[in-house]
Amino acid sequence: MEIRELAVEGALEFTPSAYPDERGLFVAPFQGPALAQARGQHTFPVRQANQSRSRRGALRGIHYTRTPPGVAKYVSCAHGSALDIVVDLRVGSPTYGRWECVEMNQESFRSVYFPVGVGHAFIALEDDTVMSYMLNGSYVPENELAVSALDPRLALPIPDGVEMILSPRDRDAISLEDAARQGLLPEYDRCVQLDAELRREGDSEDLKSA
Repeated sequence: MEIRELAVEGALEFTPSAYPDERGLFVAPFQGPALAQARGQHTFPVRQANQSRSRRGALRGIHYTRTPPGVAKYVSCAHGSALDIVVDLRVGSPTYGRWECVEMNQESFRSVYFPVGVGHAFIALEDDTVMSYMLNGSYVPENELAVSALDPRLALPIPDGVEMILSPRDRDAISLEDAARQGLLPEYDRCVQLDAELRREGDSEDLKSA
């Protein structure tokens, strides 16, 4: 498993080895020990797993969870291909406002870890693109917020020649500046604190299972 630190502080890219044979192929996009080693903890406590299927051009995000409670997530592409985008929405972060784009497909099998408070968006590059998420918290609708992926201040890498498809929620999402003005963005110090608690929770669960 290759691990790379992204431009957003605390975000990580994972590229696993794939093992093809005459039957097809085997790959493990999520490997607990690799994530644990990279984050200095024993276990990533998974509370919920989600999947989305998208048409070519579907743009989902920028989504994030009100902090607290905050949610960390591990995202991979189970089918198709997508541009997966990490956006630092944490006020006070040394990388606030920065983003990085990771291309996910069935050749690289890359995955991305999103720390607490970091925003997530992706653009499906082909029909029937399936994205898989593992989260350390459960979905609570009133805690789920969005910043516009079309905000010119962010200038996300929207590909040319692809007609974007957005939900009403994402189409009407406010800019990063407006979200900050309204006090809707996570505070970096609080996110770091919650991330440390997540590490301790993972260590505690690992001890219980030992």
